[in-house]
Amino acid sequence: MDMSEEELNRMTQVLHERFGYSALRPGQETVVEAVLEGRDTLAIMPTGGGKSLCYQLPALCMEGVTVVVSPLIALMKDQVDGLRAKGIEAGAVNSAQGIEEYRRVMQELRTGKLKIIYVAPERFAQDRFMSQLTECHVALLAVDEAHCLSQWGHDFRPEYLRLGRVREQLGNPPVIALTATATKVVREDIVTALRLKEPAVIVSGFARSNLHFRISHCEGKKEKFLRIRRTVAEWKKGIIYCSTRKNVMNVYSELKEMGANAVAYHAGMTDEEREFSQNAFISGQADIVVATNAFGMGIDRPDVRFVVHYEIPGSVEAYYQEAGRAGRDGKEACCELLFNHADLKTQEFFYEGSNPSLSLIRSLYNLLVLLCGSSPSGEVQLSVDEMAARLGRDVNPMGVGTGLSVLMRAGAISRTDVPGSKTKSTRVSSLDVPFAALEIDSSILNEKAARDHRKIEAITRYAYSGCCRQKWILDYFGETGSKPCGQCDICLAAPPEDVHELSGTSLNILRKALSGVARASGRNPDGTRRPIYGRSKIMDMLRGAKKATLNSHLRGLSTYGILAELTDQQLRALFRAMQDAGLVESSGGDMPLISLTDLGDRVMKGKLENISMSTRGWGEEKKAGVPQKLGASSRALSAILSSAQEKTALYRELVATRMELARQFHLPPYRIASNDSLHALASLRPTTVQGALRIKGFGAWSCEHVLPALVAVIQAFCEEE
Repeated sequence: MDMSEEELNRMTQVLHERFGYSALRPGQETVVEAVLEGRDTLAIMPTGGGKSLCYQLPALCMEGVTVVVSPLIALMKDQVDGLRAKGIEAGAVNSAQGIEEYRRVMQELRTGKLKIIYVAPERFAQDRFMSQLTECHVALLAVDEAHCLSQWGHDFRPEYLRLGRVREQLGNPPVIALTATATKVVREDIVTALRLKEPAVIVSGFARSNLHFRISHCEGKKEKFLRIRRTVAEWKKGIIYCSTRKNVMNVYSELKEMGANAVAYHAGMTDEEREFSQNAFISGQADIVVATNAFGMGIDRPDVRFVVHYEIPGSVEAYYQEAGRAGRDGKEACCELLFNHADLKTQEFFYEGSNPSLSLIRSLYNLLVLLCGSSPSGEVQLSVDEMAARLGRDVNPMGVGTGLSVLMRAGAISRTDVPGSKTKSTRVSSLDVPFAALEIDSSILNEKAARDHRKIEAITRYAYSGCCRQKWILDYFGETGSKPCGQCDICLAAPPEDVHELSGTSLNILRKALSGVARASGRNPDGTRRPIYGRSKIMDMLRGAKKATLNSHLRGLSTYGILAELTDQQLRALFRAMQDAGLVESSGGDMPLISLTDLGDRVMKGKLENISMSTRGWGEEKKAGVPQKLGASSRALSAILSSAQEKTALYRELVATRMELARQFHLPPYRIASNDSLHALASLRPTTVQGALRIKGFGAWSCEHVLPALVAVIQAFCEEE
């Protein structure tokens, strides 16, 4: 670190005396150095990477108080209790406090007793609190879960948007923003919103080498419950995430029936019930918590051995952050997603709730103008559900809640807490202002809707992907040069039966379909493609349909009728496979448009070889199993494989050698040798490379790079026997 010897000694002493560590982790070290130099800092560190220490340690080395913006009351309590246990003066200000506790914390702040104070973002809107805070010397402003600043993040909180102005009011102290997951766009939003000046942007590796990722495709809840039972039996302690309160209670009931030590957590429970469940899990009194995604932010239980997602979450960002709560002690842990395509309907419902139409927001505003205008107090006290019921029977209450947030950001309304009630009071800022005059940019709303839909498509592609789970995620976050993890379900198994390396007719069909998508696109002024048609229109064009709805432009394309030999069902299967493989993408919204991705463009132009994807329902499916090279009958071959299915010592040694070769050549294990090929080797035990070549799956490359090592294992094993 580029600190003076005196500063380094002081920091090391504090680290040891207060936190019990002899040294910082490599990622932490860089962040702490930047903060102590007084630089604005943006730190993207994986869950379990020790983000809290990156502001807690500097706070004790600096003169003044560190203000930490935290989104959850439970998170504040956990952090404050932990700091006080270490003898560090810390406090928190949030809506769950009684008046006496609040006065005590503010007194400690005014007298300079506190070194760290945690503050809910809503509190900065209160003039009295800000007046007292500005009288203190704020040495550092720390913004935890900083992705909440960005409307492109997976957990956007409008209350965070005022933090740039808050910083100015506090005298522009240095800022550290921290988050576990942030794409490039979200990082840019954080820098802009917090007005960071030439920040040090430090991205620690997202890879978690101790996590075993797997996706189990389940037909229904019975199969999901079976997977949960197996996971609980093997890994014992963990978190099960559900998308809805109903499923939380269903899974919780199933666990209680099997005698598991579990608690439940969701927003429909009382504050006392949620606090009990959280404390029981954190303290270790409960082994398992079944929860909605409201649970877990900042929870620091190190021995979480598994995280199961009962349904697919809404984004890759949310999934990786939640899954990352497993194995924070560095020991092995399991992250399993129980996937059923029908579960996407729930995420589509949440998507609609997060992206209400402009007409719904207009109707909501007009309703509030009417109600507030007829109220003697000029305000109305209605719940979100009651507002939705007033607007229509089919109105999504989530959409109403989001609409209220949009109107608040536009300055059209204000909402305040009502003492003794969970329902807020709403007031229209000016009853004479029509909706059309409000500062609401519909283009931004449309862009957010499109991005949110792409997030659902991305997590769907992840669920269907056939490559290393962790590598797929790291590629998504832009971490280049990542290698297969060697321990996810994909790396440890042969590829799915319907996923093949395309060649011949199947590859030709794929490129024709991609060409059709490209030809059906428009062109922007800069020459880039612009989607203008949906999937159905493009499929009709490729099939050569003579429908009246197919315009002359599509009928005039060179790709018109180029896949006339395919049925409608085959084309649908092909387009689904292309989207799952990330070759095409949808714009989202009510009328999604289809366009090529960069990967799809490369495949279309023949710039990328060795394309593997699902051929189910549209392509030539190759037969699985050991080929006729052996010259054995099917019955004899079946006997060979069945006898080798038992995991003998030789087979396990071959699997271990395959893993070493996979790491050496940076390939998934199944690319080195399939499970069937290893079973055949273990059964036949060829002691020469030429003898091993009789088994299907080994070619010229394998003869040079793979078989010598595998045959050497067989030779050594036979000699020992």
